Amino acid sequence: MSSTRKNRLSGFADQPVRQLLEEIDSHITDTEFRSRLKGSLHQLSDLKFALDESSIVALTDRKGKIQYVNDKFCEISQYDREELIGQDHRIINSGYHGKNFMKNLWETVSSGRVWNGEIRNRARDGSHYWVNTTIVPFLDNDGEPYQYLAVRSEVTKLKRVEAELQTMMTQVMNIQEEERRRISRELHDGIGQSLFSLVIQMDRLLADQPQSGVEALRKQVTGIMEDVRGMAWELRPSVLDDLGVVPAIRTYIENYTRHYGIEVELECNLRKRLEMNREIAMYRIIQEALTNVAKYADVSEAHVTVEDSEEGTVVKIEDRGAGFNGTTAGNGVGLFSMEERARGAGGTLTISSEPGEGTLVTLCLPKTVH
Repeated sequence: MSSTRKNRLSGFADQPVRQLLEEIDSHITDTEFRSRLKGSLHQLSDLKFALDESSIVALTDRKGKIQYVNDKFCEISQYDREELIGQDHRIINSGYHGKNFMKNLWETVSSGRVWNGEIRNRARDGSHYWVNTTIVPFLDNDGEPYQYLAVRSEVTKLKRVEAELQTMMTQVMNIQEEERRRISRELHDGIGQSLFSLVIQMDRLLADQPQSGVEALRKQVTGIMEDVRGMAWELRPSVLDDLGVVPAIRTYIENYTRHYGIEVELECNLRKRLEMNREIAMYRIIQEALTNVAKYADVSEAHVTVEDSEEGTVVKIEDRGAGFNGTTAGNGVGLFSMEERARGAGGTLTISSEPGEGTLVTLCLPKTVH
């Protein structure tokens, strides 16, 4: 083992390994026991060296006060070790995560359970960095935590790539929605109006020549008109742009019930227009979730709730049907689309389901800060 490596291998209490080895030689006379103890110490030293080389490490007491940090922690946080010892992790708190996030973290580890997740921290110069974090509580004889070991790996570049991909996905969906809107308008105002004019001409012809045989043709054209209107509505309902998401949802549910025979109860206290990207996300997620209900749930009724408050808007689509397990949940294009729409609108989507118990889709759109 090189001298450089020996100098770096200190215990979490900052006592050099070389000194511990000397004390073992001085105080322990049992040769076999001394050899095993020194071997275990070397093994622990090797493990610590590997951990320090690969990860950002910190040790805190039961109150969260920092007792130890490795070089990588100092490097990424830009603080000297002396500035960190005795502080808690609020010194690098970026303020990005809400109170509930931090409360859940602390409640998890203080109860003796391991916590894992991604955290955005702030370095000394004000820049932000992301770390994938695992916090392990060390328990005393009573099962109570007396120390916490936090092992982190930096994922800032990965988060940046994820953000870029999210931006690209949002742009693709925006382009898709704009194309839907354009084609819908063309179907409604172009082909739809042309067919309507044709029906008017047929009505005039029927008025002049009732027995001309045009009646059957008129019915066919009228049927095509209905199909065109349905296609236009599926692509992008004009009421969504003109009147907002609530009238669009109400109209969609009416059409849905007529088509599938599934009664949908709607509870809504939203009384204002939202940003268009949020209204589109709400509408599309409700549309996709109810379509899945019709395809897979095997129910005669469903429930949609739109609750608006000072914190934001929460949308829930619930059924008491067939449900599915967690493995099945990750496979559909529809689920991926809903999740991307939620993220693109600045929200989150959660789906909970159990076989035979039904499914609950929840969209949370926190209040936007201008």
